[in-house]
Amino acid sequence: MHKLAIFHTFMAGGGAERVIVNLIRGFAEQGLKVDLVLVKAEGPFLSLIPPEVRVVNLGAKRLLISMPTLIRYLQQEQPTTLLTAFEDTNLMALCCQKLAGVSTRIVVSVHNTLSWESQINSQGIKRQVGPYLARWFYPEADAIVTVSQGVAEDLVSLGFSSANMKVIYNPVVTPELCKKTAELPDHLWFAPGSPPVILGVGRLEKQKDFATLIRAFAQVQQQRLARLMILGEGTERPYLEALVRELGVEENVALPGFVANPYAYMAKAAVFVLSSLYEGLPTVLIEAIAAGTPVVSTDCKSGPTEILANGLYGTLVAVGDSQGMATAITNTLAEFPNSEILQQRAAEFSVEKAVAQYLEVLQVG
Repeated sequence: MHKLAIFHTFMAGGGAERVIVNLIRGFAEQGLKVDLVLVKAEGPFLSLIPPEVRVVNLGAKRLLISMPTLIRYLQQEQPTTLLTAFEDTNLMALCCQKLAGVSTRIVVSVHNTLSWESQINSQGIKRQVGPYLARWFYPEADAIVTVSQGVAEDLVSLGFSSANMKVIYNPVVTPELCKKTAELPDHLWFAPGSPPVILGVGRLEKQKDFATLIRAFAQVQQQRLARLMILGEGTERPYLEALVRELGVEENVALPGFVANPYAYMAKAAVFVLSSLYEGLPTVLIEAIAAGTPVVSTDCKSGPTEILANGLYGTLVAVGDSQGMATAITNTLAEFPNSEILQQRAAEFSVEKAVAQYLEVLQVG
């Protein structure tokens, strides 16, 4: 029987991990034999893995240290295909497959625009050299999956051939997501009669540029009563909390951290805002329209313009433009949302569609 292995670091609570969970569930429902191979078997999303999927713990503290164990796994188990989802794990998988001397098919997936990631994260040597390493190693992959047309075009601009490249939108919309949007958020700000809540969701990191969202909210608050909530955790928390104090909006801004069911918050929010500097295909934006919530998003590379059909399903604003974002939020708050149209658009990003396309590339079905 064909075996599919999915290699990842650990099951953190981010968008990429959510994609992995949804794919794994879809593969398991198809009756595939699946191994989830983790550098360390931990993280809030680990409990979401179906019991029929075997979790293989390489037991390493860091990715590089896991190399000998991954080589041993490939030699002993010899999965038909190994799928990876991050730049670091993509490179590791390609190296280990060669060193293991096995015929396992390697499919790497690219979730961000590499050129923008290297520019914006220019302080990190690893991110600066990322595009060069990708150009060196990725041609060795049996297939490259990109999560949007924008990511594919970015790779081509970096010199990649499109011959073994396939665009597959992330599997985001699930029956479970729809059920969870019906739950009530565990926060007093969503009580009936409360001021409208503007919502952001994501890691508190530079890429998500929540500073621009906070500045935009400070301008919105000068015109009308509203509140801002940002769900997620990360290294920029101290900076963002200091910015909130500096702008004098402490009473109406909340950063509750990681929340197990962000969909309930999305469904009750008045506006969802994606403020990112760059993306690949932002899962949270799809989740928000699946919840029927009006959205405002930066027109970053890449994904938002594809998801929102050039602004047909939400407002696009320039990256880093707090004034433009504030205007878009204010205008959206004044509109009556057509939730049904948004949810119909979100259906294009279903698990069923993604799994069917992945099975063609993975060649395990």
